[in-house]
Amino acid sequence: MTHVVVLPDGTREVVPDPTDLAPTGPAPADLDDHGRRPSPYPAPADRLTRRQPLGTFVHARSGDKGGDANVGFWVAHDAPGDAEKRADRVAWLFKVLSPKKVRELVPESADLDVDVHLLPHLGAVNVVIHGLLGEGVAASTRTDPQAKALGEWLRSRMVQIQEGLL
Repeated sequence: MTHVVVLPDGTREVVPDPTDLAPTGPAPADLDDHGRRPSPYPAPADRLTRRQPLGTFVHARSGDKGGDANVGFWVAHDAPGDAEKRADRVAWLFKVLSPKKVRELVPESADLDVDVHLLPHLGAVNVVIHGLLGEGVAASTRTDPQAKALGEWLRSRMVQIQEGLL
C-alpha cells in the first residue's frame, strides 16, 4: 500500500515506508519482561467466592411509593468486636447493589429506571424501582402490589459473596 499526503496546494507526495523500526534509546525501567508497562489500576487479588443468598448477612425492608417499589438494605451489627467485618460487608453491599445488578435480580425491572442511594453512616442502601407497581397499589396486577415481600424475595436471590465475608 502506498501512502500519499495531499498538500494544501493540491500536490501529492508519496510518503515512503519507515526503514528504521528499532527502538531509540534504552527501555524504561518500569517495563516487564515482555516490554509492557504495568497497569496503574491492577486487578484485585483473586478471592474465593461462594454463591449464596443476598440475605446471608443483608437485611431488607420494602414497600410502595405510588407506582414505585422502595427497598432498603442494610448490614446488621453482628457480634461485638466485629466492626471490621461489618465494614467489609457494607463495602461489598455498596459494590454489588448497582442499578445494573438490581435489574438482574428483578428481571421485570429491565426497562425501568432504578435509583440506588448509598447511606454510608447507616451501612445501608436504598433502592427505588420506578414504575414496578404500574399505576400504584389499586391498579397493580402483581401478586405483591405493595412490594411488601420484594425485600425478602431479593434477599433470597443468589449472588457471589467473598468467603472472608461469610
